[in-house]
Amino acid sequence: MQRFIKILKENDLLKIYNEPLDVELEIPHIAYIEAKKGEDGKALLFNNPISKKENKSYDHPVLMNVFCNKLALNLAFTRDFEEVVNEILKLTKMHIPTNLSAKIDFFKFLLSLKNVPPKRLKLPRPKFRYKELDSLYDLPVLKTWEEDGGKFITMGQVYTQSLDKKQNNLGMYRLQVSGEKELLMHWQIHKDGANFYNEYKKAGLKKMPVSIAIGGDPLYIWCGQAPLPKGIFELLLYGFIKKKRAILSACDNKIFVPFDSDIVIEGFVEIDNFKDEGPFGDHTGFYTPVLPFPVMKVEKIRVKKNAVYQATVVGKPPLEDRVMGLGTERIFLPLLQTSVPDLIDYKMPENGVFHNLILAKFNLKYPAQATQLMHAFWGVGQMSFVKHAIFVDENAPDLDDYDKLIPYILEHFDSNNILISKGICDQLDHSSNDECFGGKIGLDASKIAHVQTLEILSDENLKDLFKSKIDLIDLKQFYVQTKSPVVCILIDKKEKISTLFGNLLEFKNHFRILVFLDKENKLENPYMLVWRVSNNIDGLRDVFIKDERVCLDATKKGKLENYTRQWPKQVDCSKGVLEDLVLRKIIQNDTQLFDKFEI
Repeated sequence: MQRFIKILKENDLLKIYNEPLDVELEIPHIAYIEAKKGEDGKALLFNNPISKKENKSYDHPVLMNVFCNKLALNLAFTRDFEEVVNEILKLTKMHIPTNLSAKIDFFKFLLSLKNVPPKRLKLPRPKFRYKELDSLYDLPVLKTWEEDGGKFITMGQVYTQSLDKKQNNLGMYRLQVSGEKELLMHWQIHKDGANFYNEYKKAGLKKMPVSIAIGGDPLYIWCGQAPLPKGIFELLLYGFIKKKRAILSACDNKIFVPFDSDIVIEGFVEIDNFKDEGPFGDHTGFYTPVLPFPVMKVEKIRVKKNAVYQATVVGKPPLEDRVMGLGTERIFLPLLQTSVPDLIDYKMPENGVFHNLILAKFNLKYPAQATQLMHAFWGVGQMSFVKHAIFVDENAPDLDDYDKLIPYILEHFDSNNILISKGICDQLDHSSNDECFGGKIGLDASKIAHVQTLEILSDENLKDLFKSKIDLIDLKQFYVQTKSPVVCILIDKKEKISTLFGNLLEFKNHFRILVFLDKENKLENPYMLVWRVSNNIDGLRDVFIKDERVCLDATKKGKLENYTRQWPKQVDCSKGVLEDLVLRKIIQNDTQLFDKFEI
């Protein structure tokens, strides 16, 4: 990690803090704000982390926001990530060479793959390079949010192995520190680590070896979040990208981790030992609930003398995972195209927090093709977690040109082209009535809509009209120049949204799409409105269609909707911590940034 810190510094991508800063809230809040700066953001090195609560300082600095922008991602890859995209595309289109030149190129390419598999060192990890710690409390583990259940390791590379030792996995799971030598393993039900755990459980074994690496080459942790097919070791992707093999050495528990790791935590997950984990402010921007997860008993904590503790902060977008997700999105496009051949491109908008919203462009060839592609997406690997998908034809603007794309979609919007389905959801999703299972919405916006022309009113006149039928606080219309404007309505909900929608159908000549939101939303901030809508709706419960009009219920759910789970709080910075950091001139009082992202 020290090597990459030097590279970041040489490229003016590193900001260094030498003043004492608290691992509880202060350091994470600084990183949270820095990550909101987009391509202008930098990686942050905190050389003097402390704990005011425990009255202690730490021996190792904290590095955050490593993937601060596209340049940092390319530096981690050691080349432009678009080169990797082209190589994977070439691999998916490989065919038998027909002439000498093609044969030479073919064998050159095959030869380049020799460095893909990781190399396992036969000798044990050299002890002189590491010192042993007695407690996890000696590491500068962060508490990110005020209502988090404790301190969490957020950039841990979790290495596991199948029971038959034929498959290896690198996952990126959060780990709550629950004791001096105890962690809570938050591997979600769909993850490979959890699948290996189930193998051990079915075999009647009492414990499963697990090792956690922190630091080393930053590409390791990026590979840990990559959505590779089941059974493919993530460090194969490392070798493919870097053109050199990942060098691994064995821990005492026989699990192999990268030789250059800064910190190695090894031990065993106890199969029948569970403890309550959480709450935790996660990448959805909401706190995930307290749930039982397996206990990992730590046996060894080894730390390099010059180790750097790498961490990330998750919460409301945009954050570091925006850049990590961009690399994933681009690199896996060619692989997705092998299952969906007519796919031209796809996009995971950052304020749709990845699985909540995707946009896709395809070559339109026949009727109902978009519906076919929706089912294909929902059946492919981690794409099966996607809740909302919008498909446009090849004539649509670029998927990242939202100023042109959104009007294009609304010109092609027709309620008859909405598909509502059901399937698995990300375990972090809170909107559905059932954990890990819920509604999905697909919109086919590939054809010009032949719909009734609306009589558009001003916001004030429409508001007065609606107020004659329902109680509302405010409303705002978006994209009134299109065939299907979006009307966002703020309410203090007292009755079912379906009832309010029914009451407003009398005025259907003036609207096509209604979106109901809770009163605390800011109508002048469409970026955060998209975030909240994509988080809060379930296709089976919250979409109402009648008379070619569509209503979305993006309010909090409860008894009115027979929602029996606990609706989570959204993640917000602690006001007192921010004010103190501003007063100490650690951060700027950038009210424009704070308001834009509802910090």
